[in-house]
Amino acid sequence: MRFSQKEIIDLTKAWLAVSVAFTIAVAGLQFNLGIVILFIVLAISAGLGFLLHELAHKYLAQKYHAWAEFRSDDKMLLVMLGVSLLGFIFAAPGAVFIQGHISYDKHGKIALAGPLMNILLAIAFLALSFTPVGMLASYGAQLNAWLAVFNLIPF
Repeated sequence: MRFSQKEIIDLTKAWLAVSVAFTIAVAGLQFNLGIVILFIVLAISAGLGFLLHELAHKYLAQKYHAWAEFRSDDKMLLVMLGVSLLGFIFAAPGAVFIQGHISYDKHGKIALAGPLMNILLAIAFLALSFTPVGMLASYGAQLNAWLAVFNLIPF
């Protein structure tokens, strides 16, 4: 996959914002060692789910010889962080933009690549939930299942 410097910055910014938003939604604004650990767990489970979801779209689009780059939406990052203060998540940190001649069939496959990645991650995390990393894996399974369902809603 090919990445521009702007895309790397946008992916990093969105990954951090998603991780912070999930942490705030789960634990509020308190700050202690437990919150730092929770942030790390959520950066791996939710943040990684977001990141791999977007990269799945990008990978398939580039495989079909289209230009594809993730762009964060700074206003939506702020909305996501604000909504997380209410204890829930509205995650729309950005999107992979695609240009090129893509058939409807290929475009549909590109659109499904992200939710499919979240389903695969949910299954993988579920399998790991019975191991010593059960807490991380349990969060990962739930959050990736939620991300898959949310991203399959047609709007």
